[in-house]
Amino acid sequence: MTILVTGATGLVGQELVGLLLQNGHIIHYLSTSKDKLVYNSNYKGFYWNPKTAEIDLNSFTDVEVIVHLAGANVAQKWTSSYKEEIIQSRVLSTKLLFQTLQKTPNNVKQFVSASAIGIYPDSLTNIYHETDTDIDVSFLGNVVKQWENEVNQFEKLELIVSKIRIGIVLAKKGGALQEMAKPIKYGVGAAFGSGNQYQSWIHIHDLAAIFYHVIEHNLPGIYNGVSPYPVTNLELTRAIAKTLDKPLFLPNIPQFMMKLLLGEMHHILFSSQNVSCRKLLDQNFQFKFAALDKALVDLLK
Repeated sequence: MTILVTGATGLVGQELVGLLLQNGHIIHYLSTSKDKLVYNSNYKGFYWNPKTAEIDLNSFTDVEVIVHLAGANVAQKWTSSYKEEIIQSRVLSTKLLFQTLQKTPNNVKQFVSASAIGIYPDSLTNIYHETDTDIDVSFLGNVVKQWENEVNQFEKLELIVSKIRIGIVLAKKGGALQEMAKPIKYGVGAAFGSGNQYQSWIHIHDLAAIFYHVIEHNLPGIYNGVSPYPVTNLELTRAIAKTLDKPLFLPNIPQFMMKLLLGEMHHILFSSQNVSCRKLLDQNFQFKFAALDKALVDLLK
């Protein structure tokens, strides 16, 4: 199959593209950066600019599936202009894909979009499933709501529409794990706040495999892209320290301190989402790294 991927050069995109190529698929990808465009027989780059509604229509040639991963990184300080960038990068890019498909003859059958578990309300007691409709009142909750609303438009085109709500991605190169591991490596790691907030995580290998599973089996609807075993922030911090063979002796980092350092973005570290992946398991998805200790050994050793 020919699969069009946005955000193909990002952390998740690179992992997914590698998996799709291994399985014999042809990749077209859209990039806002002309110097990131390559043109090989099975991996072809095309230019787009969602801000100016510019898109190379050749990118849609023979495409049957679109995987939409593009979006500005939320792990940067949220100035008011950057908050706008976080929203626009998701909303405008999704709109542009929809409008282009609407008016261009194409063979697209499925639209698979990234989303985020940040849509679920902050709670120390709830366990969230895809059927839960309450939305977190935070900035991130609002971002994901707007993003998913745009994705839902593709149902009007009678496509299979799939959304993967992604948890905390653990990876070797970049992402949350490497940032968490840094202070622990230097012996100054500590949990955040009470440390009781739930962190629903996913190994990047399994996340790419989830996207592939949803494509391969034409699965519509929402899927939580998280491991079956979420942990608290304290458990995650301790597990990283144990894997790295480093001590943890500092008191937990108070919330006000991180608020001073990071501003509104500190919510990412303190919000709690205990998210279930039962729906994926019911679709016979098999995790390679379901357990945290196995995931950490793979990524940190």
